Amino acid sequence: MVRGSALVAGLALVGGLATTAPAVAAEQVELTAPALTGQYEVGTTDLHLVDRSRPDPWKPDRRREVMATVTYPADRFAHGPQAPWLTPGMSTVIDQFLADKNGLDVPVGSVDWASSKRRAEIGVPVAPGAPKPVVLFSPGFGGPRETYSAIVDDLASRGYVVVSLSHTYESGAVEFPGGRLETALPPGEGPEFMKKALDARVDDSRFVLDQLTKITRGQNPDAENRPLPRGLGWSLDLSKVGAYGHSYGGFTAGETMVHDRRVDAGINLDGAMATAFGYPPGSAYVPGEVTKRGLDRPFLLMGAEGVGEDGKPLEHTHRQPEFDRSWADFWANQRGWKRDLLLRGGSTHMAYSDLQVIVPQLGALVTPEKRKASIGTIDPRRSLAAQRDYIGAFFDLHLRGRDRHLFDGESPRHPNIDFID
Repeated sequence: MVRGSALVAGLALVGGLATTAPAVAAEQVELTAPALTGQYEVGTTDLHLVDRSRPDPWKPDRRREVMATVTYPADRFAHGPQAPWLTPGMSTVIDQFLADKNGLDVPVGSVDWASSKRRAEIGVPVAPGAPKPVVLFSPGFGGPRETYSAIVDDLASRGYVVVSLSHTYESGAVEFPGGRLETALPPGEGPEFMKKALDARVDDSRFVLDQLTKITRGQNPDAENRPLPRGLGWSLDLSKVGAYGHSYGGFTAGETMVHDRRVDAGINLDGAMATAFGYPPGSAYVPGEVTKRGLDRPFLLMGAEGVGEDGKPLEHTHRQPEFDRSWADFWANQRGWKRDLLLRGGSTHMAYSDLQVIVPQLGALVTPEKRKASIGTIDPRRSLAAQRDYIGAFFDLHLRGRDRHLFDGESPRHPNIDFID
C-alpha cells in the first residue's frame, strides 16, 4: 500500500541526487543474503528492453525503456561470478537512502556493497529439464527491483523463472548498460498521476511478456544484443504465468491480470488497489479495475500490520475497509480462488522488502526506533520464511497443480500467518 513508507519517501528524496559516490564509513558491513530454500541453484541475467512502438509516458520524446532481471533455476554443474546485490550506480542511490533522516539514518557508506552478493550467479546455463513457469515481479511505488532479492531469488530456487521489473522514471533509479542512471522524476499527486503510473506499469508488464515470447522463438530482444544464458528460451513455459508484487506492485499484478489473460494467478503483498485510497476517512477513493471487476483466476492477498495516526494498531485485511476499502471491494467482487493472509506479530509494510534482511545485519547502526519503523518487531527470519513458503505454495498450486496443503488452514510452521475469513 502506498502509505508514505520510509523506502518510498527516502527514494523520492535521494533519487535525483545520485551523482557522486558517498564517503565511506569508518567500518562497513558486508551483507550476507539469506540461504535459498528450493532445490535449485540460481542464475541471473539482465535484459535492456526498448519498446519502439510506445512513447515513454513520462518523457514522450523517448521510446519506453525497461530494465528486467531474469532469475532462473541454474545448471548445478556450471558456475559463474556471484551477482552483486547492487551495481555501483544503484548502490550510490540506496546508500543515500540508508543515510537519509527519512531512511535509516545510518552513517553514509555503512554497507560494503562491492562485497555484498546475492545467492545467484551471473549468466550461467539454465537447469535442464522441462520448461519452467514464468512469474513477473513488480516493486513498490518508487522502489527499484533490486531491493526484493530475498523473495525473488528464493522463488527461482523453487523452479520458477522470475522476471523482476523496474519502472523507469518512477522507480527511484534505474541503471542501464554502461552505467547510465535514470532517476525518478519528481512524484506528482492525485489519482490522475497514480493512474498514469499504474498504466505505465501494466504496459511494462505486458511488453515484457511479449519480449519473453520472442526469446522462446530464438530471438534476443536485449537492446545491446548481449548473450542470453544457454537454455533460457526453451526454459520459459509461457502457458503458465504468474505475477506478484509489493505495495503498488501488488496492485500492478492484479491490474495486469485484468488486461492480459496470459497471467494465470497473482499475489498482492500489502498493496492497496486504488489510485486514491479514501484514507484518511473523507478523502477521495478511486478503485482500480481489478477492484471493481474482480478476477476469474486465483489471487492472494497478504497484508501487514501498521499504526494509525491515532497510534492505534491497524491490520491490512479485507475486514478493515475503514483502512483500505479497496481490499474489501476486491474481496466481494473476486470470483476466482482467493485467500487473505495477515502477517502479524509486529510486521510493517516494508517487512516485504529486503530491508528485513538488511536492517538486522546493520545492528547497532540502526536505532531501535528506526528498526521498528522500517521492519517492525516481528522476527525477520520467521517473517521471511513465511513469505517465501506461502508465495511458493501459491504458485505451486495454481501454476503447477501441486497442492502442498499450506492453504488448508493456519500452520504451526508459520505462527505469524493468520487466515482472514
